[in-house]
Amino acid sequence: MEEPRKLLILVGSPRRAGNSALLANAVQRGAESAGARVALRFIDGFISSFLRDCRLCRLPDGECSIADRFRELFFEDFIPAHGVVFCSPVYWYGLCAQMQAFFDRTFCYYSASYRYSSRIIDGMSRKRIGLVLASEETYPSATLGIVKQIQEYSCYTHSEFVGIVRGIEDSRGEVARDHGDPLRAAEQLGREMFEREHSVFRINIERSGRVWPIEPTNSDLKRQEG
Repeated sequence: MEEPRKLLILVGSPRRAGNSALLANAVQRGAESAGARVALRFIDGFISSFLRDCRLCRLPDGECSIADRFRELFFEDFIPAHGVVFCSPVYWYGLCAQMQAFFDRTFCYYSASYRYSSRIIDGMSRKRIGLVLASEETYPSATLGIVKQIQEYSCYTHSEFVGIVRGIEDSRGEVARDHGDPLRAAEQLGREMFEREHSVFRINIERSGRVWPIEPTNSDLKRQEG
């Protein structure tokens, strides 16, 4: 029997009952309903410090000297995951500091100064990536900077950026009142994380010229029956 896919949901907001958490829980419901094995983690429970200068900070055995739980989150949850969904509130039109700190701290282990960096780079690569954002701004370009960052991260790690969900809210819990129904969309993203189609074309890639197969017409069906 094939083992279930592993999905890591990373929540940047420290609020356990905030809008980012509500959306993350919806992703989890959808993923588990599709048979995935899900770990939902709040980053502030693992990271207590920003990235420092690895040339001065690294221990003699090559490990990071920052005394928090980032290594546990990175090695036990992130590296083995087949897919990762990043859930963050939008602060100043960017990711929250906790989420950005997670990305920054990975440098300690994929940089060449870490003796197992090639192994880490392999473990960081070829994942399915999702993005879930909660913001009070309704205008379309408010989150474009974040989307571009995750797009570039996915490209950099040879990963597939398969979906975005955005919830509009102001106060805690209000994302449930968003008429766009982001909770349902987040659940659908979780359910389809490992099945959703993903395509990135370059001008010289051979392709059929069609995205969707042509639906047979009634006359086609009659000819086939005849």
